[in-house]
Formats: sequence, structure tokens, C-alpha cells
Amino acid sequence: MAKHGRGNDLLLPSFHPDPRQATTSSDRLEFHMPAIVLIGAQWGDEGKGKATDLLGEQAQWVVRYQGGNNAGHTVVLPDGQDFALKLLPSGILSPQVHNVIGNGVVVNPEALLEELDGLEARGVDTSKLSLSADAHLVMPYHVAIDRVTERYLGKKQIGTTGRGIGPCYQDKVARVGVRAQDVLDEKILRQKVEAALEYKNQVLVKVYNRRAMDPGEVVDTVLAQSEKFAGRIAETKTMLNRALAREETVLLEGSQGTLLDVDHGTYPFVTSSNPTSGGACAGSGIGPTRINAVIGILKAYTTRVGAGPFPTELTDAAGENLRQVGGEVGVNTGRNRRTGWFDAVIARYATHVNGITDYFLTKLDVLSGLETIPVCVAYDIDGMRVSDMPMTQTGVHHAVPVYEEMPGWREDISGARSFEDLPPNARAYIQRLEELAESRISAIGVGPGRDQTIVRHTMTG
Repeated sequence: MAKHGRGNDLLLPSFHPDPRQATTSSDRLEFHMPAIVLIGAQWGDEGKGKATDLLGEQAQWVVRYQGGNNAGHTVVLPDGQDFALKLLPSGILSPQVHNVIGNGVVVNPEALLEELDGLEARGVDTSKLSLSADAHLVMPYHVAIDRVTERYLGKKQIGTTGRGIGPCYQDKVARVGVRAQDVLDEKILRQKVEAALEYKNQVLVKVYNRRAMDPGEVVDTVLAQSEKFAGRIAETKTMLNRALAREETVLLEGSQGTLLDVDHGTYPFVTSSNPTSGGACAGSGIGPTRINAVIGILKAYTTRVGAGPFPTELTDAAGENLRQVGGEVGVNTGRNRRTGWFDAVIARYATHVNGITDYFLTKLDVLSGLETIPVCVAYDIDGMRVSDMPMTQTGVHHAVPVYEEMPGWREDISGARSFEDLPPNARAYIQRLEELAESRISAIGVGPGRDQTIVRHTMTG
């Protein structure tokens, strides 16, 4: 990945923000680069939709590079309209932007059509959306197997959404998956579905006591659905690289977050793909030398949906207050999010794993009114203080947060539009977080609206 001017060490050195670099004259996020990756730096739900929507106003292309309809983004427009996006890139709401569902995404045809129909019914132009020919399709048998498997696990569930994402990725790696391009050749599609169901029907019937699926019905359903999206299927890798050659800006958007990455997250309580910045290259077909900046999205506190370790989790009134004030309910699942204080250990980890050049801090306004705000600066694991992410799964489960108390603020900050508009304690909180995260905080969200954003630095990569 292109150097970003902060040294050549594998791990970033301690970061000391330079206030002379701060900019407050701009009222929008600006960046100057051919390709930028935007990722979640926690367990997802950090507010990537808003950030991508804002950045997408200046990009010619927005690409979703991994995941499926198991994660959602909420985007609130200046007129108050809000949109819940699942499969579609957030740039879909900017009419000048070309949007791409990349090869790293797994696509449920029914969910795709439902989302497109919903947007078009609200007057959104979706004509500039392309679907990678190499994106894998979530088939009905993937959904069925996902749901029965999770129920079978009982107390050992990993918190899947039951939408077939994991089984689809399993088929991809096993080289027996169905890709978008296969709907263009009925013979190949039928061969693949029949071969898949020879085995999967045995599992459904003999292991889970469920009804076998008819291959012909599955194929007919998918072919009928494809009539409405086949025209969008394209060789998107070529499209994107040619766009970069024309010096057009490409924004690469991940779903979920760093700690849900199948390789770098809190395994096994993770997703089945790579939301981290490295996954952006594999999931889009853009080489790493074309990427000049990686923007991490950080919530001013921490949330998580589903099972898995969460060192700073709050199960008391403070946690419920964060949930209520922050509206912490899953966009896609409707499940209440678990809430906790900001965890600097995972923020530093995200900086290192992703090579983050800038952070966008969201939901700072949710913390208004608190007398003090605890910040986790390290973990205590069996009597030992640990400042870095534990190596083992056991270590993460045993981690007890070590807190540093920061003074809170009473003022309503939702109308702030510059760093100087914020109360002194809010500014101090931000400066302390960027010291701990070891990368600068270049933008701050003080509300859900597009305009409720403070810009501190131009993101130049």
C-alpha cells in the first residue's frame, strides 16, 4: 500500500497530532487520491454509511468489496430522509456516482431486487449500479443450511444472521459456488445447482430432518430473479482499473468491522470474509499500489451485535443509556447492540492491521451530558497489564479493561461545525483518543445528518 508519510515501520510509532495540520475552513470532507479504502475499526456499526455517503459526493466510483446482506448502513440526507442500505454501496444515493458490487461480495438475488425496488420507489436512480460477474450468489439452500445449523448449535451459536452468508463463502472456497455470471448460461447454472444439492440435500434431510430442495425449482427461481439484474452484470475489475487510469477517484467500502474479520477478528465470533483493508484489493480487483489512504470509522464508544468477547461491555444503566441515546439497534437484524466504553486497545490494533491513515469519529454527540467518560487504555489479563491485542482467544476472553477517566461535557454539540465549536472537554476527549489510536482523527460526526460533521484535516493520503 502506498506510503502515507508516517514512517516505514511495520507498526506505526506513537502518534502525536500536530494542531498546525488542522483545518476548520472546509465544510465537507476532501481527499486527493485515486483510491481510498473505508473500513470499520471496531465490531461494525460504526457509522460507515454516513462517512461513505459524504466521501462519495467527491468520488466517481463507490465499491462494496465484501460481505452480504448481513450488515447494514444507515444514511440520513439533508432533507431528513433516511435510507437503510444492505447490499448496495452507499454511493447509490449520489446520482453522479458509479456504484459497484465487487467480486468479494456474496449476493442474495432476492435481497438485491428488494433493495433496488425500495430505492427506485423512493425516486433514487439506480441505473449506475454494476454487479461483478465473479460475485457469488447466495442460494436458497445456503439460507436453509445457515438457519438450521445455528439452531443446532444451541448455546454454542456464533451469532450468525441466518442469511446464508457463511455457507455461501464456504462454497466459494470449496470451488462449488454459483457466481453472478452463471445466470447468463442456464446449462452451467443447472449443473452447478444439481451438483450442490446432491450433497446438501443429504445434510438437510439426514442430519437436520428437513425437506429436500428441488434443483429445478431453485434454478427456475434464480433465473426469474436474474431477468431483473442480468443487465447489470459486468467485468467490474476492468472497469475500475480503467477508471483509475483516467485518474477518477474510487472509494472502496467495507461492511462490518476489523474485529469481525475472519483472519484478524475475535475468531470464531467473526464474519466469513475480510472487512479489513487487505480485503479491499481481493474483493475489488484493484492492486494495493493503487490505494493511497485508508480511513477507519470509529464510534466514540463501542458496540457489538451477537455473541463474542467484548471487554468494555456495559450491562448496567450506563450501557442502557448509550443504547437508548445512540439508537443502538441493528439496521439489518433489528437486534439490540451491546454497548461499552471506547476501547483504545482495539483502535490501535485496527490502525496497525489496516494501515489507517485517518479516522472518522462518529456519534460523539451521544456522550453529551455525561459527567465523566471512561476510556479503556489497556487490559488486565491474569494480573498482567497488556496494551496490545492479546494473541490468544483465551486472553481476549479474560481481558479486564483498565480505564482512564476523562471529564465529560454538558453542552449540546449537534450544531457544532468546527473543532473550535466543541466544548473544551470534548476537544480533549478527541485529542486523547487519537493519541491512543495512533492515527489522527480527521472528521467528527456530531449527529446523523450529512451536515452534522466537523472536518479537521483534509485526507490526502
